[in-house]
Amino acid sequence: MKPRIEGGVRGRRSCLAVPGSRPRFHAKADQSAADQIFLDLEDSVAPGAKVEARGQVVDALRTYEFAGKVRTVRVNACDTKWCYEDIVSVVEGAGDRLDCLMIPKVEDVSHVHFVDHLLNQLEWKLGLERRIGLELQIESARGMENINAIAGASTRSETLIFGPGDFSANLRLPELTVGRLQPDYPGDFWHYFLARVAVAARANGLQPIDGPYTQVRDAEGLRTFARRSAMLGFDGKWALNPDQVGVLNEVFSPRQEDFDKAVAILAAYRQATDVEQTGAVMLGEEMIDEASRKMAVVMVERGESFGMKANPWSPPSPGR
Repeated sequence: MKPRIEGGVRGRRSCLAVPGSRPRFHAKADQSAADQIFLDLEDSVAPGAKVEARGQVVDALRTYEFAGKVRTVRVNACDTKWCYEDIVSVVEGAGDRLDCLMIPKVEDVSHVHFVDHLLNQLEWKLGLERRIGLELQIESARGMENINAIAGASTRSETLIFGPGDFSANLRLPELTVGRLQPDYPGDFWHYFLARVAVAARANGLQPIDGPYTQVRDAEGLRTFARRSAMLGFDGKWALNPDQVGVLNEVFSPRQEDFDKAVAILAAYRQATDVEQTGAVMLGEEMIDEASRKMAVVMVERGESFGMKANPWSPPSPGR
């Protein structure tokens, strides 16, 4: 079963982090409802376990189908001693089972170019039929400053990911919990950074993905954070536990009433342009035009990619 596709890109509402060195979690990831799993060789693996973890990740990709999920491996950063062998070991061992490599702590285009060229060589050597995609994590001030160039550095790239933990440390924020709400800040503390990631991603045809919410038992906090990034156009968010997946799949799917309205907009606009030959039309109390159609197409594509079906829609009564 192939990963769900929305508008020509892979569905990534929920991106489940799975420690590469913990095989007992691999089977749970296979059975989860996550849109994406990424087997991690970076932060969740101790330095002394990183070499062994490469083989465990290859075994997981060979053992489990991860059906309907984007299959990704996060390697160590390009400026570490592990990155090169991470990539070579995983691609030589299971490149035909791999959809993407995730590159953490990307700070400039040289990091992207290094991985891109190395993958070219490995794909040619191994005769791989499918091109391996890239997912790029922005986790520092330098990465954020170079984000537009990074986003356009390779045609392999599929996502830009905001990493709030390392980003907080790099900015030297007075904070000890990754990605939490900041109630004392006058406004949404994370808005500016998320907006930069979203704009750079969309300007380069990539999916913006939000990082983790580490308070794994706080479902409402996760929901609040996920809604905020969804409002900015993010396609999904990381899950650190399978229990977080359901919340993310709900938040990053259209609400049924919005999906129904989007289908109604497309039908009304089609009638107006194809039959009545007008460029705009009233739908209830709202005027819709070509811009409305484009917005509705996005909503319908997203909903249909996750199996949604439209119900009849009626405009709300005036004054509601």
